Amino acid sequence: MAPRIASFDDWVGYFHQWQKEIGFPTDLLDGFTFDAKYGELPHDEIFFGDYKGEKRWKKVLDIPDQRVRDALQHLIVYQGDTEFGSVEQQRRLAENAPSEYDLQSLVRVMREEMRHGWQMCHILVNHFGYSGRVEAQKQLERRSFKNTRLLGSFNVDVDSWLDFFIYTEFIDRDGKFQLRMLSHSAFAPLAASMGPMLKEEAYHLGTGHTGLKRIARAGVIPVDTLQRFFHKWIPTAYDLFGVDGSSSAEWAYVWGLKGRYDEDTNSESPDRHRLNEYARALYHEDITNHVSALNQVLPADGPKLTVPDPRFNRAIGRYAGAGYTTTGEPVDPDRYPAYLATVLPTDRDKALLAEIFKNSDWIEPPPSKPGLESHSRPQP
Repeated sequence: MAPRIASFDDWVGYFHQWQKEIGFPTDLLDGFTFDAKYGELPHDEIFFGDYKGEKRWKKVLDIPDQRVRDALQHLIVYQGDTEFGSVEQQRRLAENAPSEYDLQSLVRVMREEMRHGWQMCHILVNHFGYSGRVEAQKQLERRSFKNTRLLGSFNVDVDSWLDFFIYTEFIDRDGKFQLRMLSHSAFAPLAASMGPMLKEEAYHLGTGHTGLKRIARAGVIPVDTLQRFFHKWIPTAYDLFGVDGSSSAEWAYVWGLKGRYDEDTNSESPDRHRLNEYARALYHEDITNHVSALNQVLPADGPKLTVPDPRFNRAIGRYAGAGYTTTGEPVDPDRYPAYLATVLPTDRDKALLAEIFKNSDWIEPPPSKPGLESHSRPQP
């Protein structure tokens, strides 16, 4: 495939074309200027993997092995694809925001996701030559609503603001993990990209968590409905950590491209055969703590929200297609579709939400102070 772009300026023009093609309301950006941001790195050395102790690579030509270059490009492509996919999923929510506060919060989330995709394409175009230009172009040609994004979560419909708050609580929280792991990368431009991206991602997590707290305080959406939507999204987040026993994750670690989430503080030797499982377990612990915080807002004598077992309704890995309940008990495969119908969102749930959303009392009013200051520094 011959790329239509020969420079990053060409890609920028393609980016604006993509915005139009997906129907993104660019008037809401209010003159926002997209830019690539590179932060300061705490040190210049690679600190894990087989190249530990060597200088971080500043250019692709510094990388000593073509296999490492190809794996690095693969990681950047997948990260960028998630950013553009999420905007495609959320673009229609501006039509029915519950408040001006929420509209501006949505706009900030989407413009920062676009900036993150811009960042990854800036690296692809400026460091990877012909193949990078091809991949940067393809970032803007896949479509979430045509089920052609690279990872499952980013092909799932975000139908409502409830979906949005759950998405930013759980899917963006996976994003935090991925960005942290890439922040340890031996490739300096990628590692330097992660600091600014993580700062912006923190706002997205705050948007989801405070949004769900406002919903819980309002007490209008039934807890069992909230729970079924948790079941819709959380298994897709588990899948984002990759397959079990992944050789790709192992090589990415060996080559210093992607570290553990806590690589800079974990002094234990890693189990290189179970890197995805390790990250997924940390994520499970993290979201369990956040759901516990949500439960503190719910009535003490009422039902509580839970995190589904990591084996529930998985699409990839060891448990893909296996029948496990939300609490981890096995279910006969022939009976599993009927079981899923009882724990995933139903047409009745969607009809109920459509009625609930006709009034404004389904979510607690936002803070009165303008500027979204109340959760600009959330606890991620």
